[in-house]
Order: sequence, then structure tokens, then C-alpha cells
Amino acid sequence: MNSDLALWGVFLAVGVGTFALRLCFIEIHGRWRIPSLLSRSLRYVPASVLAALVLPAVVYPAGHGEFVLNNPQMPAAIIAAGVAWFTRSTLLTLGVGMAALWAFKYLVASV
Repeated sequence: MNSDLALWGVFLAVGVGTFALRLCFIEIHGRWRIPSLLSRSLRYVPASVLAALVLPAVVYPAGHGEFVLNNPQMPAAIIAAGVAWFTRSTLLTLGVGMAALWAFKYLVASV
């Protein structure tokens, strides 16, 4: 019984803390002026978070802790990055990247 009460207390504290953190940014947003340098640098946060999420899955497939040379995801990712760099088209990048991945997986499986 005591551990259940402590667990609910932790849930309540985390919920109140999360609400307070989000509320303070909403309340401060109208009152403070964000410096232009910080505002420009915050534009790169989504891309860097996406890269931090995708890169380990590409470099270490299936959660392996070592670098694998016959990994078909790496050349496909390099080709997709090149397409993204030159065309700036999300749909074309996804299409070419998936086609390259399937082609490299077929080549690795057939060898």
C-alpha cells in the first residue's frame, strides 16, 4: 500500500513539473524578446534531432554495437543525402533513398 502511494506521488510530481516547465515558456514567450542569434540557431534543432535519431540506425543496423561493412543502409543514406542536398525535395529524397536501399539489400542478399 505504501509503495502505491509513493508511486502516485512520483506521478503527480512529474506531472506538475512538466506542466510548470511548459507553462513558464508559454508565459515568458510574450514578455521576453529572444535574441536574433538564438532565434536563428533554434531553426536547426529539428534537423539535428532527426539526424541524432536516424544516424545510429543507419550506422549500427539492428542494434549491433559494431560497424558492419556490408551494411546496405549506409550507401543508400549517402545517395539520399546527395539527392536531398542537390534537389531540396523531400519526396524525391525518400523515393530515391528507398529505391537505393532496396537495390543494395538485393545486391547484398544475392552475393
